Amino acid sequence: MNGRAEEKLPERHVRIASEGVVLEGDLAIPPGAEGLVVFVHGSGSSRFSSRNRYVAQYLQRDGLATLLFDLLTSQEEEIDNHTMELRFDIGLLSRRLSGVADWLASQEGLRDLAVGYFGASTGAAAALIAETRNPAAVRAVVSRGGRPDLAGPALKQVQAPTLLIVGGNDHQVILLNEQALEQIKTTKKMVVVPGATHLFEEPGTLEAAAKLASQWFRQYLRRE
Repeated sequence: MNGRAEEKLPERHVRIASEGVVLEGDLAIPPGAEGLVVFVHGSGSSRFSSRNRYVAQYLQRDGLATLLFDLLTSQEEEIDNHTMELRFDIGLLSRRLSGVADWLASQEGLRDLAVGYFGASTGAAAALIAETRNPAAVRAVVSRGGRPDLAGPALKQVQAPTLLIVGGNDHQVILLNEQALEQIKTTKKMVVVPGATHLFEEPGTLEAAAKLASQWFRQYLRRE
């Protein structure tokens, strides 16, 4: 991973009640932030994902607040490491994300920030479904190497401007994103990052994805 070597913004640990459980998260708010991006990680990952943290720091340097949180509790993660059931329970994950959005709306100093969702892998589907449950709470969605197709019929109900970022060498996922894009009726765009595979591990590819995401969020999370 490469990119701008600037000082890291301090984070605040938060605990968020959602769907009857307490989820752990890390919140970072740069001075003068107008928007806040909630990260929805993919299957088998967590808020400590090095790729999502790289993107989060990129967005912070561009003036956007970020929230990285765990979709599962530590006990659930232990179970999921063996069964791999919960990571693909898109309905559960989207409901928990909706609970996080409700928590943000209840917090002094956060409720006035325009909210966007950044989803990776299966997290992209959870983000899109959660957006349809409360479209007034979400102003933009970005998917990186995501599986928006797993949102199913909800794709036609998405209202927030949606950007799909896919690796140029991630051929099967490109096809799935193209099919999902056809179902989305709102403002939408798909960008293929040349030379990138599913995890955007190739030099410069994750930075390219972060730049695209930042541009999208800064366009749609501005104060009206």
